[in-house]
Amino acid sequence: MLEKIKKEWFSNIRGDVLAGIVVALALIPEAIAFSIIAGVDPMVGLYASFCIAVIIAFVGGRPGMISAATGAMALLMVPLVKEHGLNYLLAATILTGIIQVLFGVFKIARLMKFIPRAVMVGFVNSLAILIFMAQVPHFIGISTMTYIFVAITLVIVYVVPRFIKSIPAPLIAIIVLTAVAIYSNFDLRTVGDLGSITQSFPSFFIPDVPFTFETLSIIFPYSIALAIVGLLESLLTASIVDDMTGTESNKNKESRGQGIANIVTGFFGGMAGCAMIGQSVINVKSGGRGRLSTLIAGLFLIFLIIVLGDLVVQIPMPVLVGIMIMVSIGTFDWSSFSYLRKAPKSDAAVMLVTVVIVVATHDLSKGVIAGVILSAIFFVAKISKIKVTKRLVNQNFVFDIEGQLFFASVEGFVDSFDFTVENSNIIIDFSNSHIWDDSAVGAIDKVVIKYRESGNRISIKGLDATSKKLVDKLAVYNDSNAKLSPH
Repeated sequence: MLEKIKKEWFSNIRGDVLAGIVVALALIPEAIAFSIIAGVDPMVGLYASFCIAVIIAFVGGRPGMISAATGAMALLMVPLVKEHGLNYLLAATILTGIIQVLFGVFKIARLMKFIPRAVMVGFVNSLAILIFMAQVPHFIGISTMTYIFVAITLVIVYVVPRFIKSIPAPLIAIIVLTAVAIYSNFDLRTVGDLGSITQSFPSFFIPDVPFTFETLSIIFPYSIALAIVGLLESLLTASIVDDMTGTESNKNKESRGQGIANIVTGFFGGMAGCAMIGQSVINVKSGGRGRLSTLIAGLFLIFLIIVLGDLVVQIPMPVLVGIMIMVSIGTFDWSSFSYLRKAPKSDAAVMLVTVVIVVATHDLSKGVIAGVILSAIFFVAKISKIKVTKRLVNQNFVFDIEGQLFFASVEGFVDSFDFTVENSNIIIDFSNSHIWDDSAVGAIDKVVIKYRESGNRISIKGLDATSKKLVDKLAVYNDSNAKLSPH
């Protein structure tokens, strides 16, 4: 236990502290922007980011991953805030947390294995595109100096790590260029232009909503959507960080942790949040690996708000834009262009559909769900090809079945038989096939009954144990004439 605590918390103190500071600085404009999207005060997003980051550092299942207020969650909140106000949002946040804890308890994270690699690649690429698109309004068509600061930031973040590895390049860019902007009095947009910062700690309070079934009926649909989207984004981000760091994480613990964080956040005036791929990538690339980096991100964020609030609002937006552009470049899987050429057409289509839907809707869940469904359809189409070969052996007509027999292949199965055979011995050999469902048994029934009507004697052989068990249970033909043998 002590060894695990030491590894997760204190094995990379310098890297975690510096990375956490960079993440905190980058969190502020995003938290404010997401609050504006949701239609709430900027402090709601900032308090959420502080609470979630600090709590998830202790109870999360993926060390080094950053969780806070996110755009995907903010988009889902818009109608609720518009129609019912902030208190209902906070109540929905608490319920979201409860649902996510239940997801963790019932090990819903195991469903991650049903997300194909093509969907994962599409998810990563669409997030990279969304991160870049979110920066565009902050630098396109504003001023020449804005372009210059973005360009200088990109150069610093790209070049400095080759010479200075002890301090994260984004932190150098923020400190140096903020000082230059303040000293030179350049006309640049700052963090303060996004919204005002109140220099105070969040306080505990119970959302002011009626504790009635009507309230539950209002918030539950939003809470279940927030819980699913938040969990999906968190688990996919955890998998990406797993790959980046070459380490494993506990996905069910992460689900429970996200739930606990959201429950607490709702009682402290924050909106629901989840893992952030952009900030997690910044953290890992800046040297963050352990839980300490997430804790420092949360603590330094509240320090910035309370102590350095007046200074933070003067950070030029072009600097943060430049950092996030580098994050989007680093997040995008550039090998996916060759993947499109080399991968099967179905996998390439799944990846493209995932990207297009996520980018078009700004909803990660819709893209991922569409990708999973499309993958399932392609998979079913691929394995639904069944081959029936007819041969004559010792005056017996033998039909050899090759392939998987289930609902999608039954039509091809039935159509492959020659029903002109009369008064003969017929053997249907399933040695190279497997029976999967009731539709498959129904198709066998149909074939057997048709042959019997022409005076044929039917023998079915080669069924493996599970196929035979299913046929014995569901088939209507095997109570007479037809003989079954497992092999």
